[in-house]
Amino acid sequence: MLPLGGLGEVGMNCMALEQRGEVVLIDCGVTFDDRGLGVDVVHPDFSSLDRFGERIAGVVVTHGHEDHIGALPYFLARHDVPVWAPPYALGLIRERLGEHEVLAHARLFETRPRTPFDVGSFRVEPIRVTHSIADATALAISTDAGTVVHSGDFKFDEAPPDGEHFDEARLREIGDAGVALLMSDSTNVDADGEAGSEVSVGEVLERLILEATGAVVVAMFASNVHRLRLLGEIAKKSGRKIVLLGRGVGTHSRVARATGYLPWPDALVHPDGAARELPRAKILAIATGSQGEEKAALARLARGEHPSFDVMPGDRVILSARTIPGNEPEVHAILGMLIRRGCDVRTRLTDRGVHVSGHAHRREQRRMIELVRPRCFIPVHGTIHHLTRHASLAREIGVEEVSVIENGRVAEIAEGKIAVGEGLPSGRVHVWAGREVAAPVLRERAILAEEGVASCAVAVDAAGAVIDVEIVTRGVLDEATHAGEIAAARGAVRQAIADLGPGAADADVAEQARLAVRRTFFKARGRKPVTLVHVRRT
Repeated sequence: MLPLGGLGEVGMNCMALEQRGEVVLIDCGVTFDDRGLGVDVVHPDFSSLDRFGERIAGVVVTHGHEDHIGALPYFLARHDVPVWAPPYALGLIRERLGEHEVLAHARLFETRPRTPFDVGSFRVEPIRVTHSIADATALAISTDAGTVVHSGDFKFDEAPPDGEHFDEARLREIGDAGVALLMSDSTNVDADGEAGSEVSVGEVLERLILEATGAVVVAMFASNVHRLRLLGEIAKKSGRKIVLLGRGVGTHSRVARATGYLPWPDALVHPDGAARELPRAKILAIATGSQGEEKAALARLARGEHPSFDVMPGDRVILSARTIPGNEPEVHAILGMLIRRGCDVRTRLTDRGVHVSGHAHRREQRRMIELVRPRCFIPVHGTIHHLTRHASLAREIGVEEVSVIENGRVAEIAEGKIAVGEGLPSGRVHVWAGREVAAPVLRERAILAEEGVASCAVAVDAAGAVIDVEIVTRGVLDEATHAGEIAAARGAVRQAIADLGPGAADADVAEQARLAVRRTFFKARGRKPVTLVHVRRT
């Protein structure tokens, strides 16, 4: 096996299994770059698989979250292989492939729980699990080394809103027959107890919405169809109309309704463009942007820039999501703007039950291991901290053969043992507008953001004497109020070129000018801007 993403990080899940020279990929996801360097998505480096060529048998998807399906358009553009996925995930995959114009040639196959299928020399059986998205599955994979179970993302929800219960009985049967390896979700290993049920969230949301007198906006992860389903029932009880704000909730509600996972009648949903026509007390808006994304619906509402809807004093905004670590400043800033607009803002801090995680807590992770009873265990989906703690849990339960591996590290399962082998090329590919952004370009962008840029134009005569020096900066200083520093940099350039003497080549003139500009600004500001020099002879 070779993890290409998701081990040593949260997100970008992608695991390759190989036997008899054939490869099957489990999930193919993306992650996102929050550094502001002009990157849309990040997907795994697939180059380690290129040597297999036509021996890549296909991709099997556990569920439809972006960190499990988002990289499929990029992988299928590189390797034309079939994809198997549950119906809801398949609907989302079609949306993604259509956007990237690879849908026409894609070979997509629907999977069903307890219905095995062959992918090359591998036999795969999906098993129903519960998660924060509809139609989630674990996988039991028959291999030459024995049965391998991949948990996918899961938790034990005893009362899932869609009625599709976690198939503990089938996992126990597979465990009874013997499992060579379990790979299991590590995300919430630090959280004791259990994740909790979506039904409990519905009870809290119902109370908050029924008691509200103005418009209600619920910000949430668009992919949580269970919560969308609950909000539909609450809208009916409260006599409100659902207004969808944001592309994500529009896409997921459309696919969920088409696949039967979201039984909303047409009359329940009001067009967002006509939201201002409704009485405030009749509006239940569902918005994207729970993680503080600048261009998402919640941020636009907070800034008063949304084209379809305005929040007003007396409206209630409910953040029905966990803030992912690192996003706190952006989220808090948006919530602050909403409070200044007079909104009653509710979050997990004021009403803890407004959200539960879709990932198993520590007690549930133990329960999974005890159901499957594997001979070997490899934790997946988490940082090195999560993986290591999950590995310790497996050892506590009595699993003797446990290994922690990260992206790019090969592991082999044979005769009940894990052998960790060589490291292969792995990493991240950054994409903007469908095109790869090379690593050197990203490094330059980061330096530009940190140091700024200075442009220096030098005019010299035929003998090499300086006629004129012009310097323009961006992201270095305010030139209008710090003209003296610009003048000092120009003087330093003149002196550096004069020190070269007559007859200096243009390249030497440019290099001395560049160094002079950087030295001057470093002395004044402690930074050396990226400096571009153009030499013109007259």
